Amino acid sequence: MCVVYSLKTIERYFRVQRKNIAFIKFILEAYDGMAVMRTLDPHEGVVELIIAPDFEREVTEILDNLRDEFEVQPIEPPADIKEW
Repeated sequence: MCVVYSLKTIERYFRVQRKNIAFIKFILEAYDGMAVMRTLDPHEGVVELIIAPDFEREVTEILDNLRDEFEVQPIEPPADIKEW
């Protein structure tokens, strides 16, 4: 028997300082399976968070805590975003 799971993810986009991209990625990766981050434009600090649906609240809390340390600015999805 083959079981196929379909998971609808939540995509959020942010602008951060370039120097903080790796730090944010490491923090999110520490919470295994919660979210994946990909850098869309390293020069402009544009990142995409791909969030598992059950963890949207937790990711929001993490980002709120990070905002105490540095800027994490929500942005609209870039027009030229490339799908995986």
